[in-house]
Amino acid sequence: MSKSAFYLTTAIDYTNGSPHIGHAYEKLLADVIARYSRAQGREVFFLTGVDQHGQKVQQSAEREGVDPQTFAEAITAQFLALWEKMDIRFDGWAATTHRLHQRTVQYVLQRLHDAGQLYKASHRGFYSLRQEQFITIKEQREDGSFGPEWGEVVELEEENWYFRLSEHFPWLKSFLETHPGFVFPEFRLREVLNAVHSAGAGDLCISRPKARLAWGIELPFDPDFVTYVWFDALLNYISFAGYLRQAIGFEDPDAALPEFDTLWPADIHLIGKDIMVPAHAVYWPIMLHAIGFSDEEMPRLVVHGFWNDRRGEKVSKSEGNVIDPATRINRFGADGLRYYLMASIATGQDADFNDDRLLELYNQDLANGLGNLLSRSLNMAGRYRQGVICVSSGYDDGLSRTLRTAFLELPGDIDQSMNSHQVHLALEEIWKRVTQCNQYVEQCAPWKLAKDPAAAAQLDAVLHHLVESLAHIAIHIAPVMPSTSREILRQLNLELPIPLLLSNLRWGLIPDRHQLGSPHPLFPRLE
Repeated sequence: MSKSAFYLTTAIDYTNGSPHIGHAYEKLLADVIARYSRAQGREVFFLTGVDQHGQKVQQSAEREGVDPQTFAEAITAQFLALWEKMDIRFDGWAATTHRLHQRTVQYVLQRLHDAGQLYKASHRGFYSLRQEQFITIKEQREDGSFGPEWGEVVELEEENWYFRLSEHFPWLKSFLETHPGFVFPEFRLREVLNAVHSAGAGDLCISRPKARLAWGIELPFDPDFVTYVWFDALLNYISFAGYLRQAIGFEDPDAALPEFDTLWPADIHLIGKDIMVPAHAVYWPIMLHAIGFSDEEMPRLVVHGFWNDRRGEKVSKSEGNVIDPATRINRFGADGLRYYLMASIATGQDADFNDDRLLELYNQDLANGLGNLLSRSLNMAGRYRQGVICVSSGYDDGLSRTLRTAFLELPGDIDQSMNSHQVHLALEEIWKRVTQCNQYVEQCAPWKLAKDPAAAAQLDAVLHHLVESLAHIAIHIAPVMPSTSREILRQLNLELPIPLLLSNLRWGLIPDRHQLGSPHPLFPRLE
């Protein structure tokens, strides 16, 4: 393969319920990674989308009195509206009802069938209606019941098609042990290894009879069955990246596809910890292996944790503690929520969502910190120099040199954190500079310098260093807070391409005799 682009894909969202804070966090993290990668000069393809098939969607549609397609499209519209509201920008959109995806899934199924990887058999066992899968007696409690994660469990006996998953378990174990970079963070890989070594190597049921479930992709070799939703959904990561485009003869000007060879394997396949095992760390690599992908062509899983409620309990509709991102955006703005979600969690770990903490960070870091720095800098420049910045004052001192050095070191200080997906650490480094700038104002006291004609050159230098620092801050916060970045540059009256290639970032963004714009509140303080 001639891979040249950075391919980032996320788990697709199941259209059986409205989007919540977990969906928002995952897409935001992907958006931040994509924006930062572009600032590094990479060509990026960011794919996300929706999973629209399955028994739960069919049942929900029946309760609503509409057909499943109409129901799924209505939920899909809610996801798209939230991504627009959050300023999430993706390059590819995967909807599993799209004919491109259906034809790709059927092509793969036919190949597996022809290769003897699929067989038909009858099975009697416990079936989880919530997870839409058969489960083993290992999942039973001592009293014979099943945990709440399985929802309603019934006994079923029916004929279905099975994928020879067990044949590939020896390969998977070897692959996991020899490719430690397959899962990030490292402790999640240990969880996968433990699960694989302790699990039974059974085969995977990959169909549902139409008599029970009609809402799915029909098996090309047996029209009485549709594809199991997980087997269908997982293939979106390659179908919408251009896989098999020529083989299935798909050409559609309304669905332009990238060249698959330039993307695959995915550099980052972002998922939540709840769907790591078995779906993405067992089924998915084995499916790829079975259809001919090499070990070097396996995607890299980046696994994030959960946002729980403020009591540390998992968010769920049944508990009535769902956190709606849209209501927070209405109060704090998209960038206010984006900042909180990125600054308050370590990728891979869980965190508790706390509205009080969101308000505290908004006022402390955004209103009093960054917003105040921009406002006071522009106001002082307007009051003392009619908004004109003089770069060549010739004055230099230790405080100014220290501030310059801090910003010249900033790209290196945040690069490792961003490339290891620990955005909160990168934001810590940026906000150290915001604090340093505010301290610089207090130490230099421009209001005193303005009263002393002999200090004119020093005043020019202080104002220049503040404005130059704000320009650097705007560039560095752009992946997390794109709207705020644009607004800072607008108020500085500075036209810079965003993303600005970080390799081109130098001290000296502000030209001599530069005229600043007018100040406007960046983050009005909230009570």
